Amino acid sequence: MWTDVSNAGGAVGFVPPVTQEQVAVTANAAFDDFEAGHDHLVLGFDDDGLAAMLFLVSRRFYLSEHWRTVKRVMVRPGSQGSGYGAAIMREGERVAKSLGLEGLYLTVRSGHNIEKFYSQLGYKEVGRLPGTLRVAPGDDRDEILMWLAL
Repeated sequence: MWTDVSNAGGAVGFVPPVTQEQVAVTANAAFDDFEAGHDHLVLGFDDDGLAAMLFLVSRRFYLSEHWRTVKRVMVRPGSQGSGYGAAIMREGERVAKSLGLEGLYLTVRSGHNIEKFYSQLGYKEVGRLPGTLRVAPGDDRDEILMWLAL
C-alpha cells in the first residue's frame, strides 16, 4: 500500500515514481520501531483489506514522552474521499488518549492544500519551514508544522 500511495501522489516520504524496494528501506525501519515497542501502528480495514494506516512515533526523548508525532498517514488509492482518512486520524487520536498522551504533532508538505484536511480535524498550524522540501529541481515546498492538543 505504501508504494501505491506514493505513486498516486501521496506525501508519505517519497516522490513518484518509487519502487517497492525503495519504500522497503523506510517501511522496514518504521515496522521495526513498532515491533520494538517504540511506536504505535494504527490500521483501518474494510471488506477489501487494509484501507488506511498511520504511525504514532516517539521521539525517544524523556522530555517529549507526553506527545507523539503522527507519520505516514495513508489511505489506499481508490478509497480516498470515502472517509477513511478522517476515520484513521480519529482512531489515532483515540489510541493516543488511551496512552495518556497530551498532544499530537504532524508535518504536511505544502502544495496540495492537505493542511485543510488536518485543520478540519482540530490540528492548528504552529509553524512553517519555507522551501525545505525539494520534491523536484525547482519545486521546493514548505513543511507545515501542525499540533493537536488532546
